[in-house]
Amino acid sequence: MNSIERSLQIGLVLSLLLLMGLFWLVGSHSLRNLTEEFIVSRLEHDAESLLRIVSARPEKLLQQQVDPIFNQPFSGHYYLIRFRDGREFTSRSLWDYTLEIPFLQPGEKRRLHLAGPSGQQLLVLAQGFRKQGTEFTLAVSEDLSPIEAERERFARNFALLGLAGMVLLLLVQRFVVRRTLRRLEPVRQEIRRLEQGELERLSEAVPTEILPLVREFNHLLQRFSQRLEHSRNALGNLAHALKGPLNLLQQYFDHPAASPEKSRLARDQVERICHLMQRELKRARLAGTGLPSRRFDPATDLPELIETLKNIHRDRHITIHHELSGDLPPFGDHEDMLELLGNLLDNACKWADSTVRCALSRHDHHVTITVEDDGPGLPDAGLDALTRRGIRLDETREGHGLGLAICKDIVKLYGGTLTFDRSDLGGLRATVLLPQRGVAGLA
Repeated sequence: MNSIERSLQIGLVLSLLLLMGLFWLVGSHSLRNLTEEFIVSRLEHDAESLLRIVSARPEKLLQQQVDPIFNQPFSGHYYLIRFRDGREFTSRSLWDYTLEIPFLQPGEKRRLHLAGPSGQQLLVLAQGFRKQGTEFTLAVSEDLSPIEAERERFARNFALLGLAGMVLLLLVQRFVVRRTLRRLEPVRQEIRRLEQGELERLSEAVPTEILPLVREFNHLLQRFSQRLEHSRNALGNLAHALKGPLNLLQQYFDHPAASPEKSRLARDQVERICHLMQRELKRARLAGTGLPSRRFDPATDLPELIETLKNIHRDRHITIHHELSGDLPPFGDHEDMLELLGNLLDNACKWADSTVRCALSRHDHHVTITVEDDGPGLPDAGLDALTRRGIRLDETREGHGLGLAICKDIVKLYGGTLTFDRSDLGGLRATVLLPQRGVAGLA
């Protein structure tokens, strides 16, 4: 199950286990060192007390007062004195148990862990001395078993406390996550209202973490809305283009005994309808296929578009030249740019005598698209009609008007401009200026 709550819980459990493991290792090591250092300090005091009693005749140890704990059998506190000549004196607390202590040179000092009587764990501090010309080794030891038992109890309690804390943190996290995710409920409600047509976009009064997602969703809504408007305009153009021929055909079939002139007119309208259908199929071929919101890449998509147009107009042997600036990145929506360039190039190929030229460049924060042909062009009055504000180019008309209404809609969608003038080649030149902010934002 792909659950955010479960993923957070698993992440928290793993993090806590790792953290608790580190705490346990570091704490146990530190506690062990601390207790051993404390015991060693006590053993050093015991060794100093015994050292003051030892003389050339260590038998005095039996006569002098020592700590009573050294006289209690298996008390956990022991000492051993070993001379170089082999003499050895031990505390009564060892009874008949023998500690394997090596003989140490004067000044040498060791800390040993040895097994003691009754399964005791002894920490031994052994030191080498020279006193009144006599060398001997003094070892003092203490049983670590009670401290080890306390350390094990501490580790067990720490583990239980850590487990209880982890369970508590998981419960708190579950509460916090569910309470936080409830803040997404208004977004879900807005999406439902959006589906029902009560809203046009989602509110951006949301948590900071999901604000980019909401903005991208609103951007996608805007993009779909613009595409819908574009599709409606295209369908409106097609419906308007079909309306006239269908009315004439209806009049023709209402009067079967029509004159030859009307029959010719009817055939012309049928051919016109076929032409419109072929043009729509051509537009579909030019748009091609691709993922939604894919960017148009001039370096790869434009040559493919030109090759498609060459196949469409192969009977006219049109030469299509294209030029790209080196710093032109992918821009705009793939389908929109293919439709824009496809209509402009198809219109140029339709009117060109032999040559069509296309150039794409970037400068002054704009992407510039220029398409020109060497055909007959248009008179100045026709150019004025193409560029005049408010003029809608009817796609039922043959010639430069075909597809230009769609081009104007696309350019308007991106906040750009579309102008027409006379080309150096002799025909028509169409120039499109698209602001980089527009083509980047709508891609």
